[in-house]
Amino acid sequence: MNLKPVDERVIVKPDKEEEKKIGSIIIPDTASKERPTMGKVIAVGDDVAKKEGGKPLSEIIKVGDRIVFSKYGGTEIKIDEEEYLIISRGDILAVVK
Repeated sequence: MNLKPVDERVIVKPDKEEEKKIGSIIIPDTASKERPTMGKVIAVGDDVAKKEGGKPLSEIIKVGDRIVFSKYGGTEIKIDEEEYLIISRGDILAVVK
């Protein structure tokens, strides 16, 4: 993938939602799946000017980190049949250690 986010954004490969099955009842994919809120960081954008006492994004988030992000945050893109999200710094909630 040759994609580099700009400013304080990251590209994330969202986790796949596991299919839920209740007994022998089949639930359609659209009804049972919610948008994932965790994923793996694929690329980190450039830092912009630091705000009062804040750390640059590259000091907080590294490629390969797993993060938690806002449920409806980010923009979905599809490259080479793979789905990714471009997420801004404000939509990143936590880094999973």
